Amino acid sequence: MSVIRVLSGAALGLAASVALAADPDQAIRATLIKLQPDMPIEAIAESPMNGLYQVHLKGGRMLYASADGQFLMQGNLYQMKGNDAVNLTRQAESKGVAKEVNAIPLSEMVVFSPKEPAKAHITVFTDTDCGYCQKLHSEVPELNRRGIEVRYVAFPRQGVGSHGYNTLVSVWCAKDRQAAMNKAKARDDVPAATCDNPVTKQYELGQMIGVNGTPAIVLGNGELIPGYQPAPQLAEIALQAK
Repeated sequence: MSVIRVLSGAALGLAASVALAADPDQAIRATLIKLQPDMPIEAIAESPMNGLYQVHLKGGRMLYASADGQFLMQGNLYQMKGNDAVNLTRQAESKGVAKEVNAIPLSEMVVFSPKEPAKAHITVFTDTDCGYCQKLHSEVPELNRRGIEVRYVAFPRQGVGSHGYNTLVSVWCAKDRQAAMNKAKARDDVPAATCDNPVTKQYELGQMIGVNGTPAIVLGNGELIPGYQPAPQLAEIALQAK
């Protein structure tokens, strides 16, 4: 579900009269349901800004609305604390992303762990056909050396049924997932394999939390980092976010 796509039609949707409900929760839900009947609303609550309500969507995304549901907004809400502007939207969305991503069972991932107990972890939405994904994978040993556990989940950029999707299915269905992932990242052929697998489910989760390219790195606190980061820099921010 694309929040941007939903709001692109908001002007037309809100031009029509909206029957006001008895309270803000009902009024806001009525508006959003008119825009998109299957809007994955998790909760509606007052925001820190007077008169503005925050709509939490499944996957961590957030919208803002007026109490009567007549006005909707997508964007970042900041609060000044001293001389610093704190991004309240990013904080809230990261909590939602962490809830979803950290709930994925390790048995459904391809995990590369340090020899010693991990100091922190990152979850990487990956596509085997992605050049920067391959570059990041070449630095997994260095990340492990720095105490970072790397957890891979699948995100075939070209969608379900694509070449990348089929390769990821073969990786997840291999007897040795780590060895199969190493082959795929080295551009070697991975023996075709099929099984019950989480590739489609993980791809849909990535779309839901806002992944639109690979690699997409989720830190332990749910912060989403789009794109490749060198191992020393990535390890440092992963340790800060554990």
